[in-house]
Amino acid sequence: MKLRRLQTREIFRKKSHFFKKLAVFACLSAVLTVGVYSLVRVFDSKINNGNSIINLKSKWKLINSRSKWADLGYNDVSEIYKDVYDISAAILYKSPFNTSARTYNGYAAFFLAVSQSDLVQALNYIDESINSLRIALQTAKFSSVAQIEYMLGKAYFYKNFQSSYYYYADLAVDYLLKAKKDGYKPSDPKNDDIPELLGLSYASLGMTMESISAFTEALLVRESDILLLSIAEQYHNVGQDNAAEQYLYRISQDCKDEQVILKSHLLLGNIYLDRGLLEEAEREFNFILEKNENSADAYYGLGVIYENQGDSAKARAEWRKALRVQNNHPLALKKMADLK
Repeated sequence: MKLRRLQTREIFRKKSHFFKKLAVFACLSAVLTVGVYSLVRVFDSKINNGNSIINLKSKWKLINSRSKWADLGYNDVSEIYKDVYDISAAILYKSPFNTSARTYNGYAAFFLAVSQSDLVQALNYIDESINSLRIALQTAKFSSVAQIEYMLGKAYFYKNFQSSYYYYADLAVDYLLKAKKDGYKPSDPKNDDIPELLGLSYASLGMTMESISAFTEALLVRESDILLLSIAEQYHNVGQDNAAEQYLYRISQDCKDEQVILKSHLLLGNIYLDRGLLEEAEREFNFILEKNENSADAYYGLGVIYENQGDSAKARAEWRKALRVQNNHPLALKKMADLK
């Protein structure tokens, strides 16, 4: 009997130790869990909300997640580009040659440039974009090279378009061709704008046949009235007016863009003028002035028609109208200077 009581006490004692150990273990587990959770929260906040590559990439992914913008406090995509630009700039302040930060900085600066209404600010952004992308290209992985070259081509194209005294079309062509060679492909083939950018850049360089070839390739991607007009203009530049007229005819079928319509009539008027078809040319220029009384080119064209008809007084009157609309119209200025 006494032995049984001793055994019972021993069992209770062992159970008591077990429950104490279990309680201590539970407390330590709870403390450890809370500690780890707090560290994770701090680490996550530092990584995903601070100046880190992870946060940079997560911000960039938001660009295509429009449904999340409002919840995160964004009103439009330019605000996301500004965040990406600021975060990448902060990283580059400490690590100037961080390839990922350079790449995202270049991309964000480009899109901020094209959204600017202030030309000076836009050119500052585009210069920073070009600088960052050129540095990133030196150490980029092969899988990223074509994309960076494509963005560099676009940046130089935009700089060429906006600059008054410097020309960068040759660099735009160079990088766009490199991007094609290195396998650049947009996610949607319909968004491939390289042929169109090449066509415009070649036209800026006076490389007419190369421009026509690129524009024709662009038509295979998607046909647009502005592309048709661009091809017609290039054919006119090399004296192939029959080909130019064919593209202008395609524009006339169902074009809804009034600016393109007026430009196509202006080109057609100049073609008729070159052929000596004065009545047809006059009809085209008058059509333009009915739609837009501030077309200096149309007034100039009418002046040339009257000059060819031997009526110098009416010719001068039209050229003066052209200069009232555009006081530096080069052709009208030349005509007036020649008369003097």
